[in-house]
Amino acid sequence: MRYFVSFSYDGRGFHGWQRQPNGVSVQQVMEEAFSLILSEPVELTAAGRTDAGVHARLMVAHFDLTSRPRLTTDELARLTARLNSYLDRRIAIRSITPVRNEAHARFDATSRTYHYHVVDHKDPFSVGMAVRVQKGLDFELMNTAASLLLKTDDFASFCKLHTDVKTTLCRVTQAEWQKTDDDGHYVFVITADRFLRNMVRAVVGTLLEVGRHKMKVEQFADVLSRKHRTAAGESAPSDGLFLVDITYPQEIYEC
Repeated sequence: MRYFVSFSYDGRGFHGWQRQPNGVSVQQVMEEAFSLILSEPVELTAAGRTDAGVHARLMVAHFDLTSRPRLTTDELARLTARLNSYLDRRIAIRSITPVRNEAHARFDATSRTYHYHVVDHKDPFSVGMAVRVQKGLDFELMNTAASLLLKTDDFASFCKLHTDVKTTLCRVTQAEWQKTDDDGHYVFVITADRFLRNMVRAVVGTLLEVGRHKMKVEQFADVLSRKHRTAAGESAPSDGLFLVDITYPQEIYEC
């Protein structure tokens, strides 16, 4: 029986989502908790993997249970409560939902949305949650450059080198900088059907070069066309990056 689990986590102190041989990951902590409470080995397959220090307001993973009938709504609510009581305070289970046995948290996702937060002043309450940038960034020019992402399908220039991917094609449907209600706090919102490893941080780092007037919009367009990571700017730090939404077709829940 297959289930989707929706959850959030603070990425600080974790070596990303995926299990690592030399550090504690979110996947490791969650699989150990699930296996202990359910009394059977549980493997979690997530919608994607986040790097060390990256946060998730919403991540989705699937897992299978083989030793018991499908859990009822009440049983799933109790399981969610038990997991939240046991898990590290930096991880919170939102819900556990039955899905079709062929449903896949990664391959069935139709879109993903990331937010990248920056602040232009010293703010002790944003440490680890936003990246400090200098005042006076040209956000209008950055948005002009960001609009080019919607007209592009190959994002090889923003893909981490030596990554084993079959394609660097993605479909970006939103990419814009927005000012939040807080003075000097801005967020970059980007939605796509899929993301390449390190893609959002590479895009943000390059857009910041545009905002500093160190790169022209025409040069940003050239970065896209060159289709090689060395053409783009440095990746922005992981601190300000949040996975905030993942969408799925309704039919995977009809089980």
